[in-house]
Parts: sequence; structure tokens; C-alpha cells
Amino acid sequence: MSTNSQSSQRSQRSQRSQKAQLLEGSRAIALVINNINPAVVSAYPITPQTHIVEDLASFKASGRADYEYLRAESEFAAASIVLGASAAGVRTYSATSSQGLLLMAEVVYNIAGMRLPVVMTVANRAISGPINIWNDQQDIMAVRDSGWIMLFAEDNQEAIDQHIIAYKLAEKLKLPVFVNVDGFVLTHCYEPVVIPTTNEIKKYLPNYKPTLGEYLNPLKPVTLGAFASPADYLEIRMDLHQDLLDSLKIINQEFVDYHKKVRPIIKNKKVLIDNGLIEYYGPAKPELIIISLGSVIGTIKDTVDELKNKIGVLKIKTYRPFPEAEIKNTVKKLGAKKIIVIEKALSLGAGNPIAVEIKSALFDLNTKVFEQALGLGGRDITKTMLKKIISDIIKL
Repeated sequence: MSTNSQSSQRSQRSQRSQKAQLLEGSRAIALVINNINPAVVSAYPITPQTHIVEDLASFKASGRADYEYLRAESEFAAASIVLGASAAGVRTYSATSSQGLLLMAEVVYNIAGMRLPVVMTVANRAISGPINIWNDQQDIMAVRDSGWIMLFAEDNQEAIDQHIIAYKLAEKLKLPVFVNVDGFVLTHCYEPVVIPTTNEIKKYLPNYKPTLGEYLNPLKPVTLGAFASPADYLEIRMDLHQDLLDSLKIINQEFVDYHKKVRPIIKNKKVLIDNGLIEYYGPAKPELIIISLGSVIGTIKDTVDELKNKIGVLKIKTYRPFPEAEIKNTVKKLGAKKIIVIEKALSLGAGNPIAVEIKSALFDLNTKVFEQALGLGGRDITKTMLKKIISDIIKL
């Protein structure tokens, strides 16, 4: 196939109007990454992330993609490749899961510390030992303090939207972004989704043009990842910390801008609050609120709909930076006296990581916070199980 023919095919694809397609989650993510058009893609396959990078490799091999696809011998190498490419001033992408993320950990911290706008998908999966390939969120919680923005998707459409927003945030704020999708539950699940075309994405996300002096270029030499003595290190880390906190406002702004320019939100009368940080689903005056994140939110919503009690669901979309004020103000406004935090992670020796932060955020409110770790290692979280938990808490 000639280069002109390949370019013509890509142009035709980018012109297609929005239309729902029944796609596997991994395929949908790969398609939207291709439409975002990074310059460099590098990853190492690991279950359940593998289908994403297999599709991206296939797109490149068949002439459907323009990016440089670099095979790596490990996740550490893949992360190092996108670090180097981003430092050279181009848009990059990677994906990983579980032990792969842990192998990347050193580089993950360096990417944030060097303020590189890398976007990475994490197909959340349990970590060893014992060995387990199924979904929970202990992998991402292990690097929650690395300096990355962390987004969590409830379903595959939200994952698609979050990847596009992630690039805008990363390149605008000079902060890397993780987009978290539950392994197998989303990556291998077929759902009807809309994939914005390249032209539609460009209405919101322009081509990446880094500022000279913020990347490696002999025309204006800079040092990235320099040695920092005790006289400077604290201030550098505090700058990163403060910029993450300041990004809360920008995340909300970009959420609104994206849905205005690319994919309008379909209104749901049960959704009273919906922004880039959280979503609240339920009555205006709930007796009980369930807080969680990721794909389990769908099961929780179905459960409370069946119960028909005054129960609300507060979904965390952005976990880092932690939207403490947004959560506190929402709970205070709604007036619920009981909170259940349900999460697929356990902070060994301390409790549940999200619950600890929720308790801290709500410590001065007259609210009782209950915590429950469920679904570790891929165990099913059923409506029957959730109804029992809710019933027990309501009786207290």
C-alpha cells in the first residue's frame, strides 16, 4: 500500500461522524489513542492490558497509525522510553497493569518529578503474592503518592473521554496522568461507545507544541531531573504538591470544556452533581451515601435503585489530587449521617486507603464513616452482598 493511500484511508476514518459502536474496552481505548495521535507508543504486554497494546501495534503494522511503536523488553524499559520521548518534546503513550506498574515505579516517580506530560492507562489488577490476574485496585494504590493525576472510569465511555481529557491536562499542567480502568471488567467487556474522530478531538485537544526551554533541545539547553541538594529538594517537591492541588480547578474546567466541544453529556435526572472530580447519583436528602470509584459504581447504582431507600452514590472520578473539599462540601450539603466507603484495595497494616482519606476529609462533620474492602483478587461484588452491607449499616 502506498503512503498516499494510507494517508487517504486515515483521513477518511478521521472524518467519520460520531456513531455508537459495540466494542471491547481495550479496543475502544486503542482506537481513541490512535485518534489522539501520539508520536511515540511503548509498552510491554501484561494481562489484562495486553489487548490495548496489541491493537496499537496492529494499527502501526497495517499503516493505520503514524506513531513510532517501540517494543520494550520490560515495563521498566517501556516507561523509560516514554520518559525519554516526552523529555524530547513529543506526545507519548503507554499502558500497564499490576506487577508491570510496580516494575515501572522508579520511572513513574521520575516522570512526575521531571514534570513530563505522559499519559498512561492502568488496567487495574491484583498484585502478588499470591499470583492473581484478576481485577482489584491495589496496583495503582501502591503508587498513589507518585505525583501523577489519577482518573478512574466507571465504564468504557468514561474511559474514552478521560483519555482525551488526560492529554489536555498533562500538556497544559505539565503533570503526568494515569487513566484507570478495571481489568477484565472494562478492558474485556463489550459496550456501546462513541469514539470521537481525530477532527472532533482536535476541537478540544490541539497538536502538542511544547514551549522551547521545557524540553531537551540544543537551541535552548535545559537540565531535566537534575541533582537536588537538601537546600532545594523540599521546595521542588512542595511545588509539585501545590501544582497538583491547584489542578483540581483545572480538571473541572477541562471536563466542562471537553463535553461542550466533543461529546455532550446525556442528562440523567438522578445525577445531581457531575463534574471532573466527582459525580453524585441519588436523592437530594439521602440517609446514607456510598462512596466508591471504578466499575463497581454501576453495580452500586443498580443496587440502590432496587432498594428504593434514600441512598445516594458518590463516585470519585479524580483520586489524585484528592478532591477533599468537593467531597466534604457535597456530603455536608446533602446532610447524610452515614457513609459507606467501598473499595477494591487494602492498605496492609493500616486499613482501606480511600476510607482513610474520607475519614480525614469528614472528621469535623457529624457523620459516621464505615469502610468495606470488597472484590480483592477479582472476587465478584454482587447486589446481594451490597444489600446485606447496606442493611447492616442502616440498622446501626
